Amino acid sequence: MKHLVYFEEHPVEHTKDFLSKNGSHPESPLVKEALERAKQLVSLAYYRSRNRGKALLAKGSLSASDLLSLFKHPEDETNVAVQAAELMDTAVELIRQLVYTQEKRNSNITGILSGRGLSTLAKVTGCAAQLQPIKCSDSCLADKYRSIDGTCNNRKNPLWGAANTAYARWLPADYEDGFSVPKGWNKLKVYKGFPLPLVRRVSHEILHTQNENISLDTSYTHMLVEWGQWIDHDMDLTPQSASTISFMDGTDCSRACINQNPCFPIQIPAGDLHLGEGAMECLPFIRSSPACGSGESSFLVGKLQPREQLNSLTSFVDGSMIYGSTASLASRLRNLSQELGLLAINQEFSDGGLPLLPFAERKFPNPCALTRNCLVNASDIPCFLAGDSRSNEHLGMQVLHTVFLRESNRIAATLHKLNPQWSGETLYQETRKIIGAFLQIINWRDYVPKILGPEATKTYLPPYSGYNESVDPSISNVFATAAFRFAHVTINPFVSRLDENYEENPHHPSISLHQSFFSPWRIIEEGGIDPILRGEIFSCAKLQTPTQMMPEELTEKLFHPQKAQSLDLAALNLQRGRDHGLLGYNSWRRFCGLPEAHTFSDLQRVLNSSYLAHKLLKLYETPENIDIWIGAIAEPLLPYARVGELLACLLGRQFQALRNGDRFWWENEGVFTPHQREQLAKVTLSQILCQNTHLHYFPTDAFASSHFPDDFVSCKSPQISRVDLTAWKEDPTDTPCGPVPLVKGAYFVRCKLLVFFECRQGYTLEGPSSIACDAEERKWSTILPVCQDINECKPSRMNPCPSSLICVNTPGGFKCACEGSMSLSQDGTTCIKAPGSTATALAVAAAGIAGAISLITVAVTLHRRVGPIFCDPVRKRGSQTRQFLFKPQNFSSNSTLHTLYYTTRETNKLTANNSKTTPPES
Repeated sequence: MKHLVYFEEHPVEHTKDFLSKNGSHPESPLVKEALERAKQLVSLAYYRSRNRGKALLAKGSLSASDLLSLFKHPEDETNVAVQAAELMDTAVELIRQLVYTQEKRNSNITGILSGRGLSTLAKVTGCAAQLQPIKCSDSCLADKYRSIDGTCNNRKNPLWGAANTAYARWLPADYEDGFSVPKGWNKLKVYKGFPLPLVRRVSHEILHTQNENISLDTSYTHMLVEWGQWIDHDMDLTPQSASTISFMDGTDCSRACINQNPCFPIQIPAGDLHLGEGAMECLPFIRSSPACGSGESSFLVGKLQPREQLNSLTSFVDGSMIYGSTASLASRLRNLSQELGLLAINQEFSDGGLPLLPFAERKFPNPCALTRNCLVNASDIPCFLAGDSRSNEHLGMQVLHTVFLRESNRIAATLHKLNPQWSGETLYQETRKIIGAFLQIINWRDYVPKILGPEATKTYLPPYSGYNESVDPSISNVFATAAFRFAHVTINPFVSRLDENYEENPHHPSISLHQSFFSPWRIIEEGGIDPILRGEIFSCAKLQTPTQMMPEELTEKLFHPQKAQSLDLAALNLQRGRDHGLLGYNSWRRFCGLPEAHTFSDLQRVLNSSYLAHKLLKLYETPENIDIWIGAIAEPLLPYARVGELLACLLGRQFQALRNGDRFWWENEGVFTPHQREQLAKVTLSQILCQNTHLHYFPTDAFASSHFPDDFVSCKSPQISRVDLTAWKEDPTDTPCGPVPLVKGAYFVRCKLLVFFECRQGYTLEGPSSIACDAEERKWSTILPVCQDINECKPSRMNPCPSSLICVNTPGGFKCACEGSMSLSQDGTTCIKAPGSTATALAVAAAGIAGAISLITVAVTLHRRVGPIFCDPVRKRGSQTRQFLFKPQNFSSNSTLHTLYYTTRETNKLTANNSKTTPPES
């Protein structure tokens, strides 16, 4: 096939490989035809999507929708899952179409395919691999540290909460066809007797608010809003389809306003502000990727199931936005040049001496400059790299990513001083574990109660009673797609940047929110993170009211690149809910045991607002059709809360499941020692900000509104407590078996009664990797491992040095060297003449010439006076002449003597030539 590429980017070549290697062919010509056609369609759609993206990026003309797709681009592991599901989805849809075309009947897919056909499809598309059961390690360290992808947190259900698994469904999905087509796909279809309103109309007529008309929340700072998004990026990320081109007919989702999978555009109603001259009549929208084992591929698990969506992150609050949710990303984020457990930092810039996030791979043109006004000689600052692809979305996220990068490295450095016997891997894992605990404590103790209010917190989050392995901690679809998006209506449309006196920064004043999208250059060039951080802990959040829901910064200017159509966050939320098949508002109230609204009076009573009830029924015509997100955020706030009763239920249930179903929850017995838990409980966000910025004064509660300077305290004040990391100091002598035996060249870490060894870089472990302490006998295992030096220069190995250099093995490593008097170039890749060697050679050569001439003069004189002399001495019998003989074969080619010989030889040639014109004296 013309456009096949390798499976790392697309699964199609993998499909060919599987068929050729295993000799497996679908038993039915129908299945074989559908599979081959699906491979062609999916491959071609990916190929065109990739080329289109490259071309637009090269022109600097990405749309807001393109930017959204670019910065939500999943990691390789997620891509494999996405592409397997989409290939299977397309193949099954083609089988449906072929059956309908040939037999003029709509058939159930399980009636068409036999078990063998289903099995083959699953294998060749890659879906079978995604559904394989996982065998969890029984190592002690597997109980000490989380896996990076969340697998095996629950040992009986290893995929609960893991990355690249489907969201949990708390209620059945609600699709137009009952299977996978979203409601609103067919414009003529009615629900409960009425058509669904366009999501853009709902946004414009109910949520849209002028930036200047918002009310401020005088109780809470904007840091409360930032934290909500920060912690959300630790729990869920839904990958879009890997294609922006329709699989079936090649429609470009960015240029057409028709529904053709994966295109599900947001239609713009007549008279809308977005309908300017030449503008499209829709906003592009790409459907979320399906998950293998659902929708078209659900028969793989033995029964038909509606389409599900993937969560590409771990569900747990474990710091995945800092460290990543896949092994490949986690490795890229680390500083592996030193065995210190550190994260990589920016090598080009710092923030007044404090580290900044490293840069992502440079692209040209730079996507993080597309929202920037064109300036003459403007520097080209790349995007930042972090554990979550959305880290560049806006300045607030960049600030928190930077702070926690610094905090992670601060903790790792401290632990290294306390435990020099720990390897870089142990330091990294212990640091990650502590950071995860910090996030859990701040979120459940300081953030969630402010959102739910005291009554709902008491109901859904009673005191912790231990890990419950029967609780599924997976993020639910309704939480990720609707409930936790409540915070979008609390975002302030302005980004405050304040000076040391918490007044408007004269050099870098406050900006509109849309000016902060994808702009890491502002941190590099406009004062670092401190001015933005002051604004976050001092400026108020937006208050949600019935008439002031979402500012125009989010409904009219979301991800607004230069000269391109922006997006509408409210419309995106509503469309995404339909894309995911979420049931309506009343169904979720019933789920939570709350009274439903069937009439205008019911709705008016539930919302405590005749204004909102009237607005909603004007658009939806019946309460039964109200989308979950708009209905939930329209409810009045509970006392001392920032959500209504439905959201309190949905959020409370999810945070309860995340806590009780997490085997590594910080309070779970055995995760930390009692002394460590005592120290962890002292953490506050203000403390973390104090230790990782240039600011010296903070409010004790960074979420609560405060006045400067009255409510601010010194970072040295006992009111801002500190976590004492000496609770993590390990005493190698304090074991039932006495001191831990030392292994030369090895680090070690204790785990219960075991000690695990890890050799330093450049050494390999020979023998057992761990020893055990027999507590009864009070003796260690007798066999210890040995750290053996790795000979990187062994002939059987590939030469690690550039081709012009030789490899020299050293203890724990190797060095690349040059032969003879040559020396390494500055970049260490080539050999060059040592500094001054050329001048030395010339000087020696000159001296040699002068010496040779003197010798010749002496020889001539002697020849005239005493006859022939042999310097070798070699007497050529019968000869009346004597010669100077220098034997070059005795000297190396790069020696001084070698230079002298050849210089003298050239001089003798010159003398001989001269003698032809000037006869010697007799």
